[in-house]
Amino acid sequence: MASILNNPSAITALQSLRSTQNALSVAQKQVSTGFKIGGAEDNASTWSIAEAMKSDKAALSTISDALAESSSILNVANAATKSAISVMNDIKSALVQAQQPGADTSKILTSLQQLGNQLKSVVSSATFTGMNVLDGSKTGSVSFIASYNNGGGAAASTVGTIDLNITDLTNTGGTGILEAAQATGSGAATDFTGLVSGDLAAGTIADTLSNADKAIADLTTYAAEIGATQSRITSQNEFIKTMAEALTTGVSSLVDADMNEASTRLQALQTQQQLGVQALSIANQNAQMILKLFQ
Repeated sequence: MASILNNPSAITALQSLRSTQNALSVAQKQVSTGFKIGGAEDNASTWSIAEAMKSDKAALSTISDALAESSSILNVANAATKSAISVMNDIKSALVQAQQPGADTSKILTSLQQLGNQLKSVVSSATFTGMNVLDGSKTGSVSFIASYNNGGGAAASTVGTIDLNITDLTNTGGTGILEAAQATGSGAATDFTGLVSGDLAAGTIADTLSNADKAIADLTTYAAEIGATQSRITSQNEFIKTMAEALTTGVSSLVDADMNEASTRLQALQTQQQLGVQALSIANQNAQMILKLFQ
């Protein structure tokens, strides 16, 4: 049936063209932005999941930066502790030399005092970003940020830590392991950062030597603890980076457009659009055909 009031063919062609243009608009947006889901209007559920994953990735990036800083703090502390052990070995050798009959203890004491000043310098300079875990400025333990767990609203979100128990090499109270070293059986403690002539006296030099061994043992123990903590931090940082990469890949799989597929679809829809325009033009010619009947 032909009608001048209604053209079903044109309406059908128009609906098809409108559908094609809507799909073409989506394809053009994907090609231009690179996203198949650019906002909540595209897919609210998937978009919200992707946004949560992006937020977690940002938190993990911060954790990774903090772990790198923590590793540097411990690296400085580890190097300083090893340097202190080396200086203590020199002090120990000098103490052995001082027990040799005829040794010039006054000159040896001068050398030992210089080594003691070196110990103080090593400890005080072992600072990174204001943190020093050797000089007594930190007490108890220090907790380095190491992980993040998103509770997702169902539970509390938490930040995990890797802890280092602090051992003072020096402190304001003078009780650090370099200042108050006392071996089992020794009559008194020795301050290796400020040795005096009495520490080299015949009745005390044996205790001073024993105390040097005690200080070296304590330094070695602390260096091992620092190294073990640093190793944990390095391993954790590698894990955090792997987690961040996994989240990046996950977000990409959710929201990124497949550019090969999108570009192919765009070309197909452009062809469909051209055909739709032609179909609409043909359908609109029906009215012209009716007019010819009255000519």
